Amino acid sequence: MTPFCQRSLDFLYFNHKYNSKAWYQEHREDFRQYLAVPFNDLAIALAPAMLKIDPSFITEPKSIVSRLYKDLRFAKDKTSLYRDHMWLSYMRGKDAYNAPAFFFEISPYNFQFGCGFYMADAKTMTNLRKLIETDSKMFQKAKKCLESQTTFKLVGENYKKPKYPDAPQDLSIWLEKKDICFTATSFDSTLLFSENLADYLAEQFKKIKPLYDLMLTAESMTER
Repeated sequence: MTPFCQRSLDFLYFNHKYNSKAWYQEHREDFRQYLAVPFNDLAIALAPAMLKIDPSFITEPKSIVSRLYKDLRFAKDKTSLYRDHMWLSYMRGKDAYNAPAFFFEISPYNFQFGCGFYMADAKTMTNLRKLIETDSKMFQKAKKCLESQTTFKLVGENYKKPKYPDAPQDLSIWLEKKDICFTATSFDSTLLFSENLADYLAEQFKKIKPLYDLMLTAESMTER
């Protein structure tokens, strides 16, 4: 496996800073060597472990590794041509945005990884809350999984006005979320640049499978 290195992060920083097609073309080989190849290798190395978590995952690198340039048709910032970060994500389909996914992302400042919804709709989140409120076995396993470790944090936008003011704290942190994700953030460049990165991520993703299973169950309950 070809690991990431400091030049991977430097490329992301300067390509975004200069925001120039000419600069990108001049340094295109750097992009290939320090970003495209490591992401491709990481996607391939992680695939067996991810398929054990969910055999329905799409694992081909060309389908799960992000592009560096933005689609300005949908971007809020129409002036920036390139992102300063790249990621890969394992989900059940390339366009299955309502389904949960595992992800890994690097930027010049840190790297993140975890599991969450890309764009869960209201019905899926309602189903998730039903699983929580009924204290389903699926939720019990997910809650125990989250509370038994410190690597991943439950994140997501909260409702401006609490919907469950009487819920205990250990449940309200779940119930008050408009969307939900379990994210780890690291500044450990030694780990990021290590050839053992794939093994580390595979082990971490395996640990939070109960969280993925909970979200997948909520999504599967939604009528389309």
